[in-house]
Amino acid sequence: MATRGGFFKFDRNNQQKLGFALLSLVALLTILPIIVILSMLVFKGGSAISWEFISGFPYDGMREGGILPAIIGTFYLTIGTAIFSVPLGVASAIYLSEYAKDSLLTRIIRLAIINLSGIPSVVYGLFGLGLFVLFLKFGTSILSASLTLSIMTLPVIISTSEEALRAVPQSFRTVSISLGATKWQTIRRIVLPEALPGIITGIILGLERAAGETAPILFTGAAFFLPNLPTTFFDATMALPYHLFVISTQIPEMPIRIQFGTALVLITFVLGMNLLATVVRSRARAKRQW
Repeated sequence: MATRGGFFKFDRNNQQKLGFALLSLVALLTILPIIVILSMLVFKGGSAISWEFISGFPYDGMREGGILPAIIGTFYLTIGTAIFSVPLGVASAIYLSEYAKDSLLTRIIRLAIINLSGIPSVVYGLFGLGLFVLFLKFGTSILSASLTLSIMTLPVIISTSEEALRAVPQSFRTVSISLGATKWQTIRRIVLPEALPGIITGIILGLERAAGETAPILFTGAAFFLPNLPTTFFDATMALPYHLFVISTQIPEMPIRIQFGTALVLITFVLGMNLLATVVRSRARAKRQW
């Protein structure tokens, strides 16, 4: 390392080391708050975790018992959201990536998708209330909440899936078509399998957001307390995000361990989805041909 004019002059090795050090510092500053939050949840909520807490119903004004209805409700809402949003989102991404021409209309559609990603979730909740609960008369139900959450997650799924499809080399399509395959056969057998890791990432990101939202389900499908589990999609349900909101703000003298235990279960649910997506994505990437 030489000096000139009183300033240090770094060679390439030192510049690279400095760059790696700065990137490592940024990564540490990003991960550190997550570690602190998870540690706090485990420390304050770990004592609440038990089989009774996971498998029981709440009682005594939800100050005792378990959170099984909220867990089941969150699972139902996530599955319902996936049923409506995943096929429509992936199909829309396929159309925009493979079939739609670059025109003013498609540019407006992409701009609208980007703008929809930034709309506050409470606005989606009010929209779902007006359309699904009141106009279509689905009532306060799992169906209304799932449809609302589906609309909210569609922009994420469409954007990430389209980018994953566009990342597949064009040569794959050219070779497949030159060998006699149709455009749809090329998409189904070549493009989709190669883009699967990115598509799965987008789906999981969208479903994770749906699983952790409170405002949309507050207007469309969540209940304060239910003595029984829902039996149809037209029933209301308890859900972990709304249940956590209720026990944290609406119930006096609520034990702090119950609040943090519920938050810990919700985080575990989301991280479990991440883990599943990572496993599936890793296997799909291992089969990639590029």
